[in-house]
Amino acid sequence: MKYVKPLSLFQELMKTTPLERRRLLGLDVGDKYVGLAVSDTSNQIASPLSVLLRKKSNIDLMAGDFQSLISELSLKAFIFGYPFDRCRRSPDAVQVKCFIDDLCKTGKLEGLRYTFWDECFTSKNVELLLKPLDLHPVMSKTIIDKFAAVGILQGYLDYVNRTPTLKSTP
Repeated sequence: MKYVKPLSLFQELMKTTPLERRRLLGLDVGDKYVGLAVSDTSNQIASPLSVLLRKKSNIDLMAGDFQSLISELSLKAFIFGYPFDRCRRSPDAVQVKCFIDDLCKTGKLEGLRYTFWDECFTSKNVELLLKPLDLHPVMSKTIIDKFAAVGILQGYLDYVNRTPTLKSTP
């Protein structure tokens, strides 16, 4: 896996023809679960996909799941939610980087590109929307993780799609 700056990633994606264009996967990495969201084929809209159970012991299985998703959904890159905290190093930020390092060590995602996007309040926003529904805690948690990933990916897509210099490439 290789890190690419957010705008560079989208510029690279836009250089391909519409028929060759591939999708993006948004990830909300938590201590127990990883929420997933996928973009549409035109990379305009994010939709919830699923939630993966995250354990140190199943990182090879997760990497295999990601390989399958890359193939099935024609994925180009991953957009990881990242807590941009300018004051101090947050434990959540370390957790995301450790997850990426663990995925890299499997060797199963070579050549895949990824970037970071601010995940500020994505989980909290979904949590507030779900509170009145009084769902079972497990169901609520998986929905929160999935839709937090949607918030991360949609935030990225909204930003890059309204950046004028990115639209000028064929």
